[in-house]
Formats: sequence, C-alpha cells, structure tokens
Amino acid sequence: MNKKTQLWKGLSAAFALLLWQLLAMKIGMNILLASPVEVLKRLAGIWKETDFWSAVFFSFGRISLGFLLAFAVGIVLGILAGRLKFLEYFLFPYVTVIKTVPIASFIILCLLWMNFNQLTVLIAFLIAFPVIYTNVLQGIRSTDKKMRELAKLYRVPWQRRLIYMDMPSVKPYLLSACSVAIGMAWKAGIAAEVIGLVDGSVGEKLYQAKVYFQNADLLCWTILIILLSVLSEKIFVFLVKSVFRGVEKL
Repeated sequence: MNKKTQLWKGLSAAFALLLWQLLAMKIGMNILLASPVEVLKRLAGIWKETDFWSAVFFSFGRISLGFLLAFAVGIVLGILAGRLKFLEYFLFPYVTVIKTVPIASFIILCLLWMNFNQLTVLIAFLIAFPVIYTNVLQGIRSTDKKMRELAKLYRVPWQRRLIYMDMPSVKPYLLSACSVAIGMAWKAGIAAEVIGLVDGSVGEKLYQAKVYFQNADLLCWTILIILLSVLSEKIFVFLVKSVFRGVEKL
C-alpha cells in the first residue's frame, strides 16, 4: 500500500469519525448514540474488567474452532467433489440449504438440539463451510484439463498431483474464501451468542449492553468484534500463505 492510498484511507476514516461525532452531538442523548470520545474512554477501561478476557477467549476459541473445522472439511470435500462428479451432485442439496437458510433459523433450530456452549462452534462452521467448499471446488475445476490427462497418462502419484497441480489452482480461491469466511464466521458466531444468550461470551455482553441501554458499551464491544475478526483474518491468511510458500519450495 503506497503513501497516497494510506493518506486517503486515513482521511476517509477521520471524516467518518467526524460525522459520527456531529451526529452524536445533534441527537444529544448518549442512550441513543454515544460519541467517539465516550466509546474511546470505555475502550480504555473495559479490558480491565474481571470478565473481559474470559469473554473474549470464550468467543474467540469457539468461533475459531468452528472456522477451522469448516476450513478442513471444506478443503477435503471440495477436492473430492472436484475429482468425483457424483460426490458434487450428492453434496449439492446440503450445501445449497446451508447457503440459503437464514442464520436465525439455524440458530433457533440448533438451540433445540444442543448445549448452548456448542452453539457458537456449529453456527460458525455452517456459515464458513459453503464458502470454503465452493471456492476449493472452483479452484479444482480451473485446473488445466490437459495437465490432468497427462498426469493420468503417466501415472503421476496423487500426492504430486495434489502439490503441483491442485494447490496452485486452488490457492487464489482459497485465500479469497478465507478472507470472506472468517468475517462471516464472526458475524454468525456472535449472532448465535446473542440469540442463545450464551453465558460468558461476547454476545452476552452485547445483549446486556442492549438491555441496560449502555450505548457506549454496545459500540465498544462492536469495535472489539471487528478488531478480533480482522486480526483473525490477517493471522490465518498469513499462515495459509506460509504453507503455500513452503509447499512451492518442495
């Protein structure tokens, strides 16, 4: 990112904060919209509260676990479906249902079947899985058919085909999928915690802020969720890129 781009993004962010401040001043009621200054003050003190880190680690751990499961299952099934047409057809209705059913419906149905503590993991998995699966499948489809035929003709081992043919084709699709799926997993996971009132979670903190009309806390936790989501995305994408670089050196 060059300096000019950074400057414009910085100015855009500053303008957005100014609009926020002016709107808060216009409304004049903290209960409806806290100002950026009030939210920053709350951010400076909220991490000192006794249950802050336990809530962060609780939600971070479960949402991350759900995403990692979706990542692993999505890659395996995406590669297999790309090779076996009947498997793609078999999975089609399930993937379609997962992609189209409203997240609130999934949350309510899951609340009938399982423990609240497991809800976040499952919802994060269900939201992230179709994104990973469809992108990996598309990456496998983009592999050069002539190269596949040559590899089959010369009986190239599947491990070498996976490393030197499939992985380069899948790489851009998978990196793009990770960036999208992690953010979606956080949104869905927190929504599940709010609707399910999962004890000790970030979602519970959001719900409490709403019930007690603590607008500064509500915005503060929202900002923290955004930061956690972005941090998770940056770390995971970096790790995936590192794995691809390591494989490319083989």
